[in-house]
Amino acid sequence: MARYFVTGTDTGVGKTYVTARLAERGRQLGKRVFAWKPIETGCELVNGARLGADQEVISSEWQKGELRGVYRFVRPVAPLVAAEEEECPIEPGRIEEVFQIGTAGADLTLVEGAGGWRVPVTRELDMSGIARMLELPVIVVARGSLGTINHTLLTVEAVLRDLQTVAAVVLSCKPTEDAAFVEQNVREIGRRFSGRVIELWNDPTVLDELIEPLGGQV
Repeated sequence: MARYFVTGTDTGVGKTYVTARLAERGRQLGKRVFAWKPIETGCELVNGARLGADQEVISSEWQKGELRGVYRFVRPVAPLVAAEEEECPIEPGRIEEVFQIGTAGADLTLVEGAGGWRVPVTRELDMSGIARMLELPVIVVARGSLGTINHTLLTVEAVLRDLQTVAAVVLSCKPTEDAAFVEQNVREIGRRFSGRVIELWNDPTVLDELIEPLGGQV
């Protein structure tokens, strides 16, 4: 089985898009996919209920209730800030409990973080602590455009400094971006990071090596 924690170098870099494409491709390959965003902020109120748009996009049909997401906050701010404003403290232990339920029987597990690696979740824990608690290797999602080299390498360095494994860097590329420029970014990131750097454009098969890694479990 393959299991990952998906983080981003910044907000809006395509973290949910990459998670959704990974989940979609896993289902196409016949995998039972548990794709889960335990905490989401910026949720809309729909018919009196909170809707986590990212949670809905990535989840498999069989995921219901907390298996789609444990916490949904209205304001689009860091989880700790939203939780304190709503007086609804985030309980890491609850996240771990639901994770164990969701991963039972799953061939591919994807846990999407809220924001980047250092975004605070509680007074004592940031998003890196969630990945560490769940013992998941990390996929770092970055934009393909200008500025990505610095942000990507800083995030990779932070993950490695926390003694976590970086499974891959995935550049989420928009159709309007210059392919040659993206290739330059890939080369420069690769000079400082020896792991996998994947360009995701329109073809999700480039993600297959993450879904069915050589040697089995990741």
